[in-house]
This record gives sequence, C-alpha cells and structure tokens, in this order.
Amino acid sequence: MEFVASYMWPLFRIAAMLMAMPLIGARIVSARVRTALAFTITAIVAPLLPPVPVMDLISIQSLIVTFHQVMIGVAMGLSLQIFFQIFILTGQIIAGKLGLGFASMNDPSSGVSVPLISQFYSITVTLLFFAVNGHIVAIEALIGSFYSLPIGQVGIDTKAMGLLLGMGSWMFSGAVLIALPLLTALLVVNLAFGVMSRAAPQMNVSAVGFPITLVFGLFLMWAGLESFLPNFMVFSNEAFQFLHSLVGNP
Repeated sequence: MEFVASYMWPLFRIAAMLMAMPLIGARIVSARVRTALAFTITAIVAPLLPPVPVMDLISIQSLIVTFHQVMIGVAMGLSLQIFFQIFILTGQIIAGKLGLGFASMNDPSSGVSVPLISQFYSITVTLLFFAVNGHIVAIEALIGSFYSLPIGQVGIDTKAMGLLLGMGSWMFSGAVLIALPLLTALLVVNLAFGVMSRAAPQMNVSAVGFPITLVFGLFLMWAGLESFLPNFMVFSNEAFQFLHSLVGNP
C-alpha cells in the first residue's frame, strides 16, 4: 500500500496541474494525452520524491491528503492560466477600442468566443512560452513543490490563497499596461475627429472615422510588436515568481 501511495498521490497533484494549466489543459488536447503525460511524469519523478505518509488508502485521512494534492495542482495551473489571460484580455480591450469586438471566433483552447486580436495574441504567447521553455520551468516548479509542500494533510495555506486571488488584479493591471500606448494614441485620433466634427459639421465623422481608426489601430499594433517580447518576459518572470511563492519554493 505504501508503494501504491508513493505513486498515487504525486499523480493526483501532477494530473490536476496539467488539467488546469494552459496549453496542455486546453480542450484541443484530449484527456487521453493528458493522462498519459501525467503517468509518464509521475513514473519518472515519484522515485525521487520524499517518503509519503503511511496510512490506510481507504480512509478519511487518505481522502484529505488526496484533496490537498488536487488543490495544490489546480492552484499552480490556475496561476499560469491567469498569466495567459493577461494577453487575451489585452486583445479584448484593443478590439473594443477599435470597434472589432464583433469580429470574434471560437477559441479552440477554451471553447469560448474571443475577438480575433485576442486570438492573435494568444497564439503569439503560446509560441513564445514554448520558445523560452516555459513548460520546462512549470514542470520544474511542480517537482519542487513536493519538497516545499510535502505530501500530507497540509495543503495550501490562506496566505497562498490570498496571493492567488491577488493575481486577478495583477491580470487586469497588466492587460491595461500593455494596451495603454495604443489606447493613448487612439485617444488622440478620436480627439482629432472631434475637432474635425466641430469644424465641419456637414462631414459624417462616423463613416470616415471608423475605417481610419481601424487602419491606424492595426498599424499601431504592428508597430507595438517590438515591445511584445519585453512585456512577455516581464510578466512571465512575475508569473513564475507567483508560482514559486504559491508553493513556498525559494
């Protein structure tokens, strides 16, 4: 029973994180692939982990330990999910300002309808995440959590839960910070159209302003791609710091 527990409880934590984290936990990845990946990681790392507590697997104490492992994995995966939502929310803010909120498509990873700009940012962040080996860092943090939060009847404390809830404000502030240059430039454009409407009331500003604002906004998006990678690196470092702090890793 101790041998079974040494593989079962790490499997619950690893599988919970893989199901909650972005990319691997997306709907386009089948449950069979996630399950196989969770079994593979568990088979590799379980012999290297600290000893698990000895108890009857069919007991209330065992259910409590299992619950804590699932909660730890879900919390770690959710912290990475919030990091990806920064850029998706940035796309929604920009799309709303450009009048492209109606131009949406079904996101295959989440199954919800998102603007095209959000989908573009989501694909870009996904490629960058794999390019900088973010998935390796996430798995490394997961393995380190077994040493900072050993398997037992103690899980994530209230301080860690407060840190996870605080990531919501971090997500919104980060999205606004990324979109702020483009929003400021579009504000200047709208002010210019306001002056034009006062100077020439007979001109239909709505018919002329929408295509000009759209083209100008897309040009600003293209010009702002130069700062996309520095922003990604800053927020990814903060996200991994959140992830390590969540489980008490140094």
